[in-house]
Amino acid sequence: GETCSALLLFISVMTMFMSGVVAIFEYDLKKIIALSTLSQLGMMMFSISLGLFELAFFHLLTHALFKALLFLCAGILIHGVGNTQDIRSFGGLSLNFPLVTVCMNLANLSLCGVPFLAGFYSKDLIVELACQYSWGVFILCMMFICLSLTVLYSVRLTYLSFVGVYSGGPSISVCESDHSLIGPVVILSFVSLISGPILSWLSFPAPVLIFLPVFLKWAALLF
Repeated sequence: GETCSALLLFISVMTMFMSGVVAIFEYDLKKIIALSTLSQLGMMMFSISLGLFELAFFHLLTHALFKALLFLCAGILIHGVGNTQDIRSFGGLSLNFPLVTVCMNLANLSLCGVPFLAGFYSKDLIVELACQYSWGVFILCMMFICLSLTVLYSVRLTYLSFVGVYSGGPSISVCESDHSLIGPVVILSFVSLISGPILSWLSFPAPVLIFLPVFLKWAALLF
């Protein structure tokens, strides 16, 4: 059992690290989100390797909600810019897609574990409980590096898509008048706001006390 856990731990941390690094150098919008999914799957396996099965499942559920939202927003952007997935041909899209911008940034922030969004309740719980395990400094450092990589590729995605100058082709359509496109996005945004606390209240009836030094308690946000 110990050997299996250690092996799973090593593989999952390496998966998180590799997918985070590759996502930073990737220009395909859907590939970035797919690699981000791979990184979060590494997070779930990491959680399982520490024996936190319920937390892994909880993270699976919250992550499914905001990752579906990210993919829907990506689809709308790709459709609007004229079927290109290259984020180098995006830029300044917040002017044409205000609602999608808000929803996509919401999903991205949730993915990064910003407090009181869905990702915070599952991801930070895994991180804080992992800090209590004595796997050594290397694993902890790798975990925090992987967390900061998540923030890095999310910020890069947001910056290249919504900030700056539009650098694509001449045809750009505004799809936000199409309710069949926008409806699911709005619903999922709402769900990815409230699913974290609601699922955590439903899943964990007893509150858990986590005793950590101040630095470790703040480490996730500091990174």
